[in-house]
Amino acid sequence: MSLFAIADTHLSFGTNKPMDTFEGWQNYTEKLEKNWNSLVLPDDYVVIAGDISWAMNFDELYNDFKFLHSLNGKKLISKGNHDYWWNTLTKMNKFVEENSFNSISFIHNNSFDFDDFSVCASRGWMFDSDEEQDEKVLRREVMRLKTSLNSAKRDEKIVFLHYPPVTTNEKCDEIFEVLNEYGIKKCYYGHLHGVAAKFSVDDTVGETEFKLISADRLNFVPYLIKKF
Repeated sequence: MSLFAIADTHLSFGTNKPMDTFEGWQNYTEKLEKNWNSLVLPDDYVVIAGDISWAMNFDELYNDFKFLHSLNGKKLISKGNHDYWWNTLTKMNKFVEENSFNSISFIHNNSFDFDDFSVCASRGWMFDSDEEQDEKVLRREVMRLKTSLNSAKRDEKIVFLHYPPVTTNEKCDEIFEVLNEYGIKKCYYGHLHGVAAKFSVDDTVGETEFKLISADRLNFVPYLIKKF
């Protein structure tokens, strides 16, 4: 089996929010489907690190999840800043169960354990801000990341975030401290597109190796994390 990852699929089968209008996103769902199914086998896992869909609710989400479910492998989904459909874990699990989307699971205050590693995730949050609301959200995301890490049963913990914890000119100290505290060696993130991607860090900072996995940055090819 293999573990793959990608972020920012930005699906919109149930909404009028086509990404094809942006440079590099033309026919992106066709590219994603072809590349995904040529690499990912039915027993493999793929982490999708946020910004899954432009849907605002479960009704709009249905066709996007139908598309994801049709792709090979099992999907582990975490939250991004545009996932407005995101709800409680109970309600999301009920949605996938009622619609037989049984290849889709959520990383939300939890983790997924494999033979010798665990997959942990959180949305993360933006860099320094003076806004009180942003500070509250950041503290909450730090706690969610810790909750995910604390639930993991394996020594090796691979972390997936939506927001980048570090760029070439900024660092989210609160998230970075958690990665250091738990001895995280590999962290994958999304969120950055186009011109913003030039500020991404695909390198080791401190003890952690970081990599941007937004879909357009990967040319819509799921990134192989490891075989196991």
